[in-house]
Amino acid sequence: MTATLSRRARLNEVLADHATAVLGVVLVVLVLLTAAVEPSYLSVTGLRNTLLIAAPLGIMAAGQTILMLTGGIDLSVTMIATGAAYVAGNQSPRGAVIAMLLGLLVGVVAGAVNGIGVGVFRVNPLIMTLAMSAILLGLFTQWAQTILQGSTAAAPLIKTLGGGSFADNLIPYAVVIWALLSAGLLLLLHRTGLGRMIYGVGDNEMALRLAGVRPWQIYLTVYVLAGVGAAIAGILLAGRTGAVDLQLASAFLLPSVAAAVIGGTSIFGGVGGYSGTIIGALILSVLNSMLTFLDVGQGLQQIVYGSIVLTLAWAYASLTGPAGGAGGAGWGR
Repeated sequence: MTATLSRRARLNEVLADHATAVLGVVLVVLVLLTAAVEPSYLSVTGLRNTLLIAAPLGIMAAGQTILMLTGGIDLSVTMIATGAAYVAGNQSPRGAVIAMLLGLLVGVVAGAVNGIGVGVFRVNPLIMTLAMSAILLGLFTQWAQTILQGSTAAAPLIKTLGGGSFADNLIPYAVVIWALLSAGLLLLLHRTGLGRMIYGVGDNEMALRLAGVRPWQIYLTVYVLAGVGAAIAGILLAGRTGAVDLQLASAFLLPSVAAAVIGGTSIFGGVGGYSGTIIGALILSVLNSMLTFLDVGQGLQQIVYGSIVLTLAWAYASLTGPAGGAGGAGWGR
């Protein structure tokens, strides 16, 4: 028994110390496997298409990461993304900038309502965000036939940002946007007081209260950030597809959670970070390409993503539970 616990503790320590390297190896192996399935994948076009999938996924997963650090989650993220994209497409005749600002407003409002529900009224995040998703679906289904009738085509600027590239078609604009947002989030989490409080809420909310911090303000902030991130991802998706509908982002819910879990963010809060989520989003995007080349349907893809979440959540709980020791606190952080 002692030997088993010792081996588990050592494994936990290895994962904690070399998490990024482990994820990097998995990513490289998946890229090589995908290239074996489809040799043309290792072309500029193939890798570019993967990055165009990874960018909106990584941005949505950024929101899930900061929410999971507080012990929360957002099941409305894909409807926020879809709603923002729909508004941006509908308002595109008024100009791309106005359309994008109105799309971002959807994320701010929905995120604020989620944050108030979770932080002020103490509604369970699963219930709050699931209800928000249903409400948004109902609202936009009605509005698509009334106040949002008309254009569903994205403005040229939105198409450029979501699907265009520069430097001889090598670098997608969406990846640049993702990189800038990623740098900002990493800075926020690891170099600011707000970042420390985000970890603190998920680790020990009561201690934060005793220190004079109002946790509801942290919840409100992170849910608004997640809402804005979802809106940005939705607008990029609208640009990539060129037009919008009410199923635009529906397939991204499980992958957005899976990317954070793959990256080592604990579903129980207080442990993790966005650097691992970035690699998790890339892993899932490469996996998506491989499954597409293998002609695997969307339903089976969702089964794969769900299995990844369950397996890794179980593995994380095993490693960081009473038998796993305290060493798991560094995994992904």
